[in-house]
Amino acid sequence: MQLLSTMDPDFAVKFKRIVHARREADSDVSGVVQDILRTVKGSGDKALIDYTQRFDGYSLIDDADWLVTKERFADAYEELEPELRDALDLAAKRIRAYHEAQLPENRDYTDDTGVRLGATWRAVDAAGLYVPGGRAAYPSSLLMNAIPARVAGVERVVVVTPTPKGQSNPLVLAAAHIAGVDEMWRVGGAQAVAALAYGTDRIAPVDVITGPGNAYVAEAKRQLYGVVGIDMVAGPSEILVVADGKNEPDVTAADLLSQAEHDPTSQSILITDDAGFAAMVEDCIDLQISQLATGKTARTSWDEHGVIIVVNDIPEEAPALINALASEHLQLAIDDPEAVMAKTRHAGSVFLGRLTPEAVGDYVAGPNHVLPTGRRARFSSGLSVLDFMKRTSFISLDNASLASIGPAAAALAHAEGLPAHAKSVELRLK
Repeated sequence: MQLLSTMDPDFAVKFKRIVHARREADSDVSGVVQDILRTVKGSGDKALIDYTQRFDGYSLIDDADWLVTKERFADAYEELEPELRDALDLAAKRIRAYHEAQLPENRDYTDDTGVRLGATWRAVDAAGLYVPGGRAAYPSSLLMNAIPARVAGVERVVVVTPTPKGQSNPLVLAAAHIAGVDEMWRVGGAQAVAALAYGTDRIAPVDVITGPGNAYVAEAKRQLYGVVGIDMVAGPSEILVVADGKNEPDVTAADLLSQAEHDPTSQSILITDDAGFAAMVEDCIDLQISQLATGKTARTSWDEHGVIIVVNDIPEEAPALINALASEHLQLAIDDPEAVMAKTRHAGSVFLGRLTPEAVGDYVAGPNHVLPTGRRARFSSGLSVLDFMKRTSFISLDNASLASIGPAAAALAHAEGLPAHAKSVELRLK
């Protein structure tokens, strides 16, 4: 763990290293993924059989081995403990309501020259959703990906998820029932992403692939962008907590560990104006790690990537640091979080106040928890219905409106050396 202070003479140098440190796929991962994609494109189902046996210890033989049925989704939902079923239902209801409010409106208007202009929004035909199933299984991720796709109007929603040793997580299956998933294939890793993009004899291709995964999944999405659309190239999880000394140290420690427990490459950063509070948080982290079932992962993450930054004045100094880090999750556990948020330009999702833990956003708040990582919040946003839709513009002219703007179009076409463009306008003007 690194401890920095803005009062240190070398703070700027150390902070810059943290901002630009990469915790993502290296060239070795890129090469491996390239080979996997090439193999799946060429060999299809045979490649999936080989990779699934090798990586998941699971044999894909007949239809039941490949595909989880909708009947199994429904059974898993009914078999859940009532408390868990109610929790999933609540999460789904809130996620659906939030994303329904994101639906864009079509435009259709006539401007002052008489030109009719507008745009229509339509969903893609098919969406492929990656749901992790290796280090952990996340029904929440399935809801966060499948529900926006359904709200957008996608007709075919396909899930791929690894099932190590053939074991499916019942919560994931129940979430698939709630979200209305059409297909769930028992394949994972970069090979599953390739199957969604290229298609195989069994798995029909999709138009968009979304969802989090490990470094190989993220790299596969990156390499396949253009063959299909993707939501983002997501890296390791991260959280930035801005907290003053009025917080309980054990609460802030738990907030930081909420992301550290995801993966050894996750990153948790604390910005505070109280050095004594920072020391107490660090002590609480050590204690809590010893009590966590995920302690080994959290320990590696905190030791190798954790950061505490002590500042003199949070409202004055924190916004610049926040914007430079452009983190996936930003918690503002301070007296006036709105003032700091007003100066925040780059963050995946912001959690305002001492009573708003990031973990609530992961499950039941409503906004999507699939968010940009690795400083990509500078230029991208969290998953939304728009990731499953595309916009088509339209134009309509009559004689008067063509006479009004057509000559300018012809003049520009001639200037660009494109006489056929100009002629297609000029012939109509005559």
